[in-house]
Amino acid sequence: MRTLIFHSHLSQSSPWKLKTSAPHPTSLQNQTLPKRTHHHIQPHANSKGFGNNPPATMKEKPTSKNPKNDDDDEEIPQVVTERMLVRIVAAVGLPLATGIAFLNVFQYIKERNLWDVPVWLPFLTTLLTFGTSAVGIAYGALSTSWDAEKKGSLLGFEEVQKNWVDMWREEDEGSS
Repeated sequence: MRTLIFHSHLSQSSPWKLKTSAPHPTSLQNQTLPKRTHHHIQPHANSKGFGNNPPATMKEKPTSKNPKNDDDDEEIPQVVTERMLVRIVAAVGLPLATGIAFLNVFQYIKERNLWDVPVWLPFLTTLLTFGTSAVGIAYGALSTSWDAEKKGSLLGFEEVQKNWVDMWREEDEGSS
């Protein structure tokens, strides 16, 4: 009872007192809300995304290919794509699996009290193996022979050297 009296005393003297009283929940059930009018938010006929006609500034590109640009838009043969995917999975999966295996080994050693593994060692191995895994995407794509008839070497060092130069040459020619 004292709490209620104290609360009513505080609510009367509070500088943050609301000027209007809060309505009782049962009185809100019987009230009808005013209907909203939609005059202040209406889509315009030619607004972006609503009109059927494209804006006058956009022009359709011709669908016919220019013979000069055929070299830029070469399609990668299916055989090369499959080889690239296999190399990417291997270049990402092997370091990732190695990193997870190292973490499990460190956990086993620590739980069995065989060696007090320093905190930096799992951190360093995780950084190296997961980082190598991230670089594996680019290496898997570059180490693949881009020639459909030539399979390439196992690790792809020669292909990386050739493809790296070709990639940057195409980039330089495109920017000129």
